Amino acid sequence: MQEIIIKEVISPSELKTFVYLSEKLHEKRPNWVPPIYADEWIFFDHKKNPAFEVADTIFFLAYMNDKPVGKIMGIIHREYNELQHIKEARFFHLDSIENIDVVKLLIDAVQSWAKAQHMETLVGPFGFSEKDPQGFQIEGFKYLPVIATATNPPYLPQFLETLGFDKLTDCVVYKIDIPAEIPPFYQRIFDRAQRNPNIKLLNFTSKKALKPYVVPIFRLVNETYKDLLGFVPLSEAEMQKIAKAYLPILDPDFVKIIVDENNEPIAFVVGLPDMSKGLKKARGRLFPFGFVHILLDARKNKQLDLLLGAVKPNYRGLGLTTLLGVSMIQAAQKRKMEFMDTHLVLETNHTMRGEAEKLNGEVYKKYRIFQKAIL
Repeated sequence: MQEIIIKEVISPSELKTFVYLSEKLHEKRPNWVPPIYADEWIFFDHKKNPAFEVADTIFFLAYMNDKPVGKIMGIIHREYNELQHIKEARFFHLDSIENIDVVKLLIDAVQSWAKAQHMETLVGPFGFSEKDPQGFQIEGFKYLPVIATATNPPYLPQFLETLGFDKLTDCVVYKIDIPAEIPPFYQRIFDRAQRNPNIKLLNFTSKKALKPYVVPIFRLVNETYKDLLGFVPLSEAEMQKIAKAYLPILDPDFVKIIVDENNEPIAFVVGLPDMSKGLKKARGRLFPFGFVHILLDARKNKQLDLLLGAVKPNYRGLGLTTLLGVSMIQAAQKRKMEFMDTHLVLETNHTMRGEAEKLNGEVYKKYRIFQKAIL
C-alpha cells in the first residue's frame, strides 16, 4: 500500500490545489459538472464570505507520491450550534480518488480536529448553510447535476457507509414535465388567487426592475426557512453577498414574486434555465469566453431549474403556491421548455413534495446527508 500523507492547507498555493482538485480527478467523468470558479473563490475568501465570522474551519489535502489525491473541509458552525444547543461538526468538499483509505484518513483528520473542540457528532457533506450543495448524490447518476448541487462519483457515499456513517436525511429531486396546457384544477385556483385585492403577482422583464426585491426576498427566506436542517438566519451582509453573486445570472422571466398591499414580498419562486452543459464546456471559467458557452446553453436549454421559493406563513393556504407555479409554467411554455428540475427537497417536506406530485412529478435524483458520532 502506498503511503498516504494528510496535510493541512495553509498557503495560497495549497488552497488553489484544493479548489481545483476535483476537476483534475473527475473532468473526464461524463456527469461531473464544475462549479463557477469565480463563486468558489468568493466562498473561500474570509473577507468576502461572512460565514467565516461565525464558524471555525480547517482544510486538508491528501497526497500519494507527492500528488494530491483527496481533500476535505471541516466546519464548526458556532452560531448554528448555539441556536440548536448541539455540538456538531461538519465535513464539506470531500473528494478523493477511488481509494477508501484516502477517504478514511481525511475523515479522521476532521474528526480529530472536531474532537479536540469537544464536538460530539460529524455531519455531512454540509457547508455553512443549506444554500451550499448538501449531501452526496446516491441515485440518478445518468443525469447531469444542476447548479448548487453535489456532483460526486458513486463510490464516495458507499465509502462513508463502509466507514460507519448512517443516514441523517435524504433530499429528493423531482422531474416535472411542462404541460402543454395548465391543468383545469390549477387554473381555477390561479384565477381565484389573482382576484384577491390584497396581493399582486409581479412579473419582471429586466434585472433593473428585479434588483430592489432581491434582498427583501432573502428576508422572507429568514422567516420561512427557520426550521430547515442546517439553516442559520442570513445577516444583511450575507443577503447583499448572495444578491450580488446571483443577480447577474438571474433570468427575470423566471423570477415570480407576490407582494402585499404595502409592496412587501409575501411569496416568491426563482428558477433558472439549466446551465450544466454550458458549465462543462466553459470548465467553470467565466472568462475569457466561458460565459458565452453558459449563456448560449441557457438560451437553448429545455430544462428549467427551480432554485428557491417561499411563502410567508400567515399567507399559506390561499393559493399562492399555485399562483407562483402557474405563472412559472406559463413562462416556461413561452420559452418552449420541456421539464422542470425541483432542486433538492427534504424527504420530510411533504407540502412541497405534494405540490410536485400533483403535477405528476417523479423523483429522478436523490442525495444523502450522513452522520456519525465522534468517539
